[in-house]
Amino acid sequence: MIFRTAWSRTGIQTSQIFGSVEGFGDSSFNDHTVESDLHKSISPIMRLRDLSPSAAIISSLLATPQLSAAFYLPGVAPTSYKFDDIVPLHVNRLTPVGSQVDGTLRSVVSFDYYHDAFHFCRPPGGPKDVSESLGSILFGDRIRTSPFELKMRHNETCKSLCEEKFDLSSAHFVNRRIAQGYALNWLVDGLPAGQLIEDEVTGTKFYSQGFALGSSNQKEMHLNNHYDIVVDYHEVTEGQFRVVGVIVQPSSRLSPEMGNGGAVKNAGICGYGGPPLTLSETAETPVHFTYSVYWVPSPTAWATRWDKYLHVFDPKIHWFSLINSAIIVIFLTITVISILLRTLRKDIQRYNRLDSINLDDLSGTSAVDDGVQEDSGWKLVHGDVFRTPGSPLILSIFLGNGAQLFVMTGFTIAFALLGFLSPSNRGSLGTITVLLYTVLGFIGGYVSARVYKAFSGERWKLNIALTPTLVPGIVFGTFFLLNLFLWAKQSSGAVPFTTMLVIVLIWFVISVPLSFAGSWVGFRQPAIQPPVRTNQIPRQIPPSTTYMRPIPSMLLVGILPFGAIFVELYFIMSSIWFSKVYYMFGFLFLCYGLMIITCAAVTILMVYFLLCSENYHWHWRAFMTAGASAFYVFVNALVYWVTKLQLGGLAGSVLYIGYSALISFLFFILTGSIGFFASWLFVQKIYGSIKID
Repeated sequence: MIFRTAWSRTGIQTSQIFGSVEGFGDSSFNDHTVESDLHKSISPIMRLRDLSPSAAIISSLLATPQLSAAFYLPGVAPTSYKFDDIVPLHVNRLTPVGSQVDGTLRSVVSFDYYHDAFHFCRPPGGPKDVSESLGSILFGDRIRTSPFELKMRHNETCKSLCEEKFDLSSAHFVNRRIAQGYALNWLVDGLPAGQLIEDEVTGTKFYSQGFALGSSNQKEMHLNNHYDIVVDYHEVTEGQFRVVGVIVQPSSRLSPEMGNGGAVKNAGICGYGGPPLTLSETAETPVHFTYSVYWVPSPTAWATRWDKYLHVFDPKIHWFSLINSAIIVIFLTITVISILLRTLRKDIQRYNRLDSINLDDLSGTSAVDDGVQEDSGWKLVHGDVFRTPGSPLILSIFLGNGAQLFVMTGFTIAFALLGFLSPSNRGSLGTITVLLYTVLGFIGGYVSARVYKAFSGERWKLNIALTPTLVPGIVFGTFFLLNLFLWAKQSSGAVPFTTMLVIVLIWFVISVPLSFAGSWVGFRQPAIQPPVRTNQIPRQIPPSTTYMRPIPSMLLVGILPFGAIFVELYFIMSSIWFSKVYYMFGFLFLCYGLMIITCAAVTILMVYFLLCSENYHWHWRAFMTAGASAFYVFVNALVYWVTKLQLGGLAGSVLYIGYSALISFLFFILTGSIGFFASWLFVQKIYGSIKID
């Protein structure tokens, strides 16, 4: 797939544009002239080839950009500006993006915009932090004020920011970041500044998010020190304007005085056409930062301004994968239901018919009885199938947290599907996820207590204490250790220590008490009674066939739920590591439903075969077999690491593997719980349908 900047379609030179505004100085000039020139001709360079499939995550919900209007809720009010009003331009972290050559990612560490080595110009009095949500901070956003002055409909050319000198270490640091493909991220009135890109396959134009820190050739690295900022505005009423789009075209210019023509600086050329800027690693390099601002009228309404950023890259891929998964799941479910219904109906009828026969009259020689024992062994273990499993405390804790994750994931996807999680509200997805999991601590404690009581557990105090602390403690401990690597790399992605304390405070003030309350309510409920009595002496388990042993059965069953989410998982991972926006929650909702059905169906089928082989240790097997799909998620992450990433150094590899393992662990808890509860319900139903003397 090939993309290009839409400005490179014509042969008109940038100097022609600047020439058209010569004489206007800092005053407002003809907007239509700027619109026709800028959208046709700024930068006759830059073709973006093969941005990697990760770009496909910037698409609309179910391929319908019109739904983006639902993103704007009460409280997210638009800001209107008058002529010459200051429009804030905030700066965010620098993030690595996919290479323009091969689409690979060469780093996973982000950096603060005002990192000392970048020497970016600072506003008078120093930059000030812009308030952010909890999710935005956790995801690494560091939004601050900037020295850029944007006045509504006030065009300015070659405006000087500052002059900085790069020493040898700073030059080496910046050159390495340019080689790794880092991008700047600005926000103008909440909209990300990017570049106008054209999809040459479909001819669709859209706005990318972020723009390059610099460019490189085979010999040198060039730092972009001049920015042409083009702001689309929409006139709401007479004299009231709103920002509806932002494009930045960066360029590398050695000096504002070194360009085409004569008095180029006064003409506003600002060094265009001159030699590019190269940071020397053997001597100090002076750098002059400049920018120009152009305002372009646009018919785009404020409510649909995000449509330009949410581009669909061949939605047929999504639909094909979704339909393919749906067909597989439907056939799988029909197969499981047909097998179980036909077999179980015959088994239950035969068992109930046997119970109505006086077996003493048959003198123990009934061929029917032998046939039942030979063909259907699941009734033979009725006295052991509800025996307490090994390590019931750990299993109940995992199941409680799995139920909590299940409800949290469902609510989060539902909120996103209804448009409550807006891309304009940065970090809303992370914030709602953390808050939901915290508030749903009651469900975790309640489910864990009910399960543990059904297992006849005696250490109920330990169950109450560990349910809200064991799994969250593992997650928080891993997250804290990985955060140490980010701190060591001076990355903006490192969560501040104060934010860590806030998370711990939220957890122990809200989630833990709610979990305790849920456990208290759960233990006060009557125990879930099995439909059959449990024998005092455990039955001996015969040797099992190869495919019914733990490891082979886990590998066979675990791959099916993974197959239902494989394609969507690829786009989610690309959004995480390539710093893209993911909001295709319609597809995600359907994939989540398919995964639940698949987990339940294949685990029930495995448990049925396990019971037929007279093995009644189904509790952990059901949990581990369904949870084995997390193994394939982790393997997929490793394959993604090898094929899409080229991370140099230990820190990047540790961060990627660590976060992938953390996600896989949570997925293991989630899918394992789905498989267990489906199997538990199945076992309760089939043993409750037969008559046991």
